[in-house]
Amino acid sequence: MTRYYSLIACFSIAVGSLAQSPYISRVYEYLPAPGQFVNMLPEYEEGDDAESMALKAEECIANNNKVMITLGGYGGYVIFGFDHKINNVEGHYDFNILGNAYYASGNPNPDAPVEGGSAEPGIVMVSRDDNGNDIPDDTWYELAGSEYYNSTTIHDYTLTYYRTPSDHVASPIKGSPITDDTYIRWVSGIGEEGYVYKNAYHKQDYYPQWVSDSHLSFTGTILPPNAVDESGKGSYYVLYCYGYGYADNHPNDDPKNRSKFNIEWAVDASGKHVHLDGIHFVKVYTALNQQAGALGETSTEIQGAGDLHLLGGDDVDEYFKKGSATPIADRVSDDVEHPVYNIMGQRVNSSYKGLVICNGKKYIQ
Repeated sequence: MTRYYSLIACFSIAVGSLAQSPYISRVYEYLPAPGQFVNMLPEYEEGDDAESMALKAEECIANNNKVMITLGGYGGYVIFGFDHKINNVEGHYDFNILGNAYYASGNPNPDAPVEGGSAEPGIVMVSRDDNGNDIPDDTWYELAGSEYYNSTTIHDYTLTYYRTPSDHVASPIKGSPITDDTYIRWVSGIGEEGYVYKNAYHKQDYYPQWVSDSHLSFTGTILPPNAVDESGKGSYYVLYCYGYGYADNHPNDDPKNRSKFNIEWAVDASGKHVHLDGIHFVKVYTALNQQAGALGETSTEIQGAGDLHLLGGDDVDEYFKKGSATPIADRVSDDVEHPVYNIMGQRVNSSYKGLVICNGKKYIQ
């Protein structure tokens, strides 16, 4: 009898393992910031609320459906999870995130220093289900990408958007597709202010229609602008890619693995490296606040995500080296030919104990 039950138990475990999906299984929250694709990707319909819009987002990006959703402008986010814990395998990438980044086929600047085209990077955060309730209500950790210690990256940045008043009068820019450059007002926590522009290509409301509040606030890390008007006339913007560590930053099939993520990049709120044995939940939010001419606001888009240990492709992570705690630096090295990187692969100010000096891809111990 004991053997009989043991066989059943083993069979159940085997079936459970086979049932694991490498792809997103659930979207817990979806709240985009105002943007030109909001209320379209996915489509808002009258009567939708936060729960139904999260379900629509889930139908788009779960189970490898690969239907794009937008996160809108700075701070807009999606929180999703898997039907199992994604393990942190030492020295390897653990999961990927699919966006719609691409490189430009041409560039008026022949001396462009890095790849560029449409890179709309999103910050990636991870969390474990420490309390075991299958809800993303435990501590979140940011995956520190290449710009985490950049002196122009701002942490604890807050941006508030205000719904456009019903009596608002549009302010078009003559001779351009911008139909209103005072459309949705925003104010930052450090005193900046401006507007999300409206353009002729997208005529729907850019403010999430299922949100009743007259304003929306988002707080997180904001990266330095990556949009450059290479034409000098406002007609050809290039959104340049950051090194690594951000969603929708490099093409999904990037041969250098820059659409893949290592849980070992996790840092706490103070920037200190945290070792997690695995994660259950992922949050992605738009990391930039900028307008790029006719391209409109920069908005991270997501198509899906997967556990690379189940999918394959969990290659060795060349951006992380184990051996000491992650050092903190207050500004980026100005030496372009011989930049300095910390053990996380992030550009920092100068070399000191615990750092790895990089020249291109070569690590010099």
